[in-house]
Amino acid sequence: MKKLLLGMVLILVSIIAACGSNDSSNANSESANGEDDPITFRIAGGSVGPDHSLTKTYNFLKEELEEKSDGRLQVELNVAGELGEDREIIEAMQMGQVHLAGPSPAALGGFDSSVVILDMPYLFTDRETAYEALDGEPGQMILDNLEEHGFKGLGYFENGFRNLTNNVKPVESIEDIQGLSLRTMENQTHIEAWKLLGANPTPMALGELYTALQQGTIDGQENPFGLIYANKFFEVQDYLTVTKHVYAPNVMITNKEFYDELPSDLQEVISDAIGAATEYNRELAQEEEVEAREALVDEGMDIYEFSDEQLQEMQEITEPVYEMFKDEIGEDVVETFLNTRQ
Repeated sequence: MKKLLLGMVLILVSIIAACGSNDSSNANSESANGEDDPITFRIAGGSVGPDHSLTKTYNFLKEELEEKSDGRLQVELNVAGELGEDREIIEAMQMGQVHLAGPSPAALGGFDSSVVILDMPYLFTDRETAYEALDGEPGQMILDNLEEHGFKGLGYFENGFRNLTNNVKPVESIEDIQGLSLRTMENQTHIEAWKLLGANPTPMALGELYTALQQGTIDGQENPFGLIYANKFFEVQDYLTVTKHVYAPNVMITNKEFYDELPSDLQEVISDAIGAATEYNRELAQEEEVEAREALVDEGMDIYEFSDEQLQEMQEITEPVYEMFKDEIGEDVVETFLNTRQ
């Protein structure tokens, strides 16, 4: 009987020990998913190629995030369109599949209409004014508005000033724009601006643009110097006119729920890394503009620069776009940004 009782006690002890072991295992599992466990941080770097300033910026940002987090953030970087166009990337972020991206205002404006202000013609005519506005109260107003759509706004990278190219004739006056068929982004503000200037705008995805230019489906397009060179549009476009009609920022966003669940020190790491990457990006973008322009000349493009008077005339012609979209964007947002144009 004593042996039987002893055996039962040993069985009970084994069961209790096993339960304790399972509890410990669960605790370790919870610990493994806690603050010290590496967190996968997926960045969608858009559709530009490996040599573009934005791609270089994302690589810099990846290094900053991993280094400043001591490896607690393990960054997966997808570039060159691996995760699709901007809208697909934004939707993936809403589902928590992407953790950081910098879509164009055109794409993000479909989710929050206040972002559309960033695509207005001649909103900024120089970088200093753009930086001051985007880094200040006007830019923060846009970032704050994104929160109700599930995004946390982090800041702004730069894509540069957009300029006009075509393969029909040198555009040396505003009258020369009349009748040109131009690819634009799927962006109603851009479309209306080009209509006011007498062009025939055609919205089209960037990935389809080279072939359309090559086949003569459209006469021209408009993009910053860096993208014109990176996409080799010089092979299918002879003429470039420096119109600087839109300053193109990229709005840096993350999934708000994901961000809010991060430890506060990792939130700070992300903020600091974005700040460092923004400085790096802006320097790189300015260098790229100069180098790409020189490279386009070397490739045989004929470049004409509009005078200050011509740029002022373009600004005046396209000014009605602000009135067209004032209600959609929000009158307070429009007025806040227009007050920066001093």
